[in-house]
Amino acid sequence: MKIHQRYYPFILIAVCLFLFFPHLDVLYANIMEARNFNTAREMLHYDNWVFTTMNGEARYEKPPLPTWLSAFSAAIFGITKLWALRLPSAIITTLMVLFSYVFSNKCLKLIPKQAFYASLILATSFYVLFAGRNGTWDIFAHSFMLAGIYFLFQFFAEIRGVYRNAILAGLFIGMSFMSKGPVSHFALLLPFLIAYTWVYKIRSYKNRILPLSLLLLIALALSSWWALTIYFGDVDTASSIADKEAAAWANHNTRSFFYYWSFFTQSGIWTIPAFISLLYPYLKTRVSDLKTYRFTLIWTLAAVILLSVIPEKKSRYLLPVLIPLALNTSYYIEYLVRKFSELRDKRETYPVYFNFGVVAFVAILAGPIVLYFFADTFTGSMWVWFTFLKISVVFIAVLIFRSLKSKNIENAFYAVIIFSCALITFGFPLVKATYTNEDYAMLAPKIESLKADGKPVFLFENGSPELIWDLGQRLPVIKTSGSLVLPEVSTFYLIIEKGQEQLVKGELKAFNLTLDQCFDGNITSKKDRNYKTRRIGCIYSVTVK
Repeated sequence: MKIHQRYYPFILIAVCLFLFFPHLDVLYANIMEARNFNTAREMLHYDNWVFTTMNGEARYEKPPLPTWLSAFSAAIFGITKLWALRLPSAIITTLMVLFSYVFSNKCLKLIPKQAFYASLILATSFYVLFAGRNGTWDIFAHSFMLAGIYFLFQFFAEIRGVYRNAILAGLFIGMSFMSKGPVSHFALLLPFLIAYTWVYKIRSYKNRILPLSLLLLIALALSSWWALTIYFGDVDTASSIADKEAAAWANHNTRSFFYYWSFFTQSGIWTIPAFISLLYPYLKTRVSDLKTYRFTLIWTLAAVILLSVIPEKKSRYLLPVLIPLALNTSYYIEYLVRKFSELRDKRETYPVYFNFGVVAFVAILAGPIVLYFFADTFTGSMWVWFTFLKISVVFIAVLIFRSLKSKNIENAFYAVIIFSCALITFGFPLVKATYTNEDYAMLAPKIESLKADGKPVFLFENGSPELIWDLGQRLPVIKTSGSLVLPEVSTFYLIIEKGQEQLVKGELKAFNLTLDQCFDGNITSKKDRNYKTRRIGCIYSVTVK
């Protein structure tokens, strides 16, 4: 399959349109998104753009830039539309993929085709796909940081445009901090600097002191202004939240140092090529540019080691590692495209046939498996999407098998990209087949009807972000920071998170609590692992004894 290099950026945009933009409203808001979306809603309703809140309570744990972007999108398209709140994530991920291409091509001097491979691998890596379709902070921090690294590399390597590169690097590095604090600085920028120093060496920059100072000043100003504003404007709350966040890094979700060392599996469909690309003794004589290969390898491993040092570990924290890992994997793919038909050692061919063969078999089996488990829950429109999916994946499987037979790895590679696009575009609507909770009920309309009764409505505490999002609006809370602030009325409605009823009754001994109705915000069945009792809100009528 011959593609002229001038079309590469346009193809990357098209691939991202298929991967990140369709069906953004299929999944309901998870706990991380709910925090962000609640804050965005209160920005629009109460102008809390700087002193951010969630249901009226300070929410300073994360900087507000991604939330601003979600709020701007919601202001245009509607605060109740999940796709609108997630749209900025899809856009910023597309920009990250494009920056990956220009970084590979312009900074690392990779041939355009290999830079194209690297960007396609990044776009279709599992956690990039996940983050690019969710309204969470991580993808913003790492996308802005990759843009900052692109200009920082040019600042180090080029003589011309020093001030331009310094200003742009400072801006993007600062915006990364405004997205999720120093996370990407530690997990992406610092490993980059280690790899750059190791491979390219830091030369004397005496004639660049002024632009370097400007870079640092811009990055520092952007990174610190919001935190300083919060600290001096609400010092007690800011200090309390900072202490809680620091304790979480040291004590929550603590794992072994080696917890992340299966990191290459997070690339999903590229697990086997990603693993082989890490085998330096094998690839060092096969890659087209050993120096840049060493750079991407050191960048990847340095990121994993630094993340492993932090006690708190979660799989999603590996997202920044996938950026240099995609670059690193592209060296192996480029080698296969260039040399696979000439390989004489069959041992080299086995992982290739296995990797692409598994994708082809999954494509063939996808239809029967989906039918076996979910056919009974398909609606009319789902059958249409399933038909498109089945036709496309069979075509892709045939293309992969024919490519392997003719030893055309490039076509097999492109077939995997098309497979990923087909799964999202045609397969994602079928997720609705798992939404089988017959007790599902929306809470927001009930809140409006309760208010029409004339009695005030309260939330017991700001516990579940998903439940707060399902309320559809801000409600006053009677328990904050462990203290009760009881309403000055004799009767009111109280919303309590499922499972906390006895605790609440114990704290409100002076009141009679009568259950009105419970609203289950879970779309999935009670047997599903994603079913959360914290999404169930029970409404009680409360009167003084």
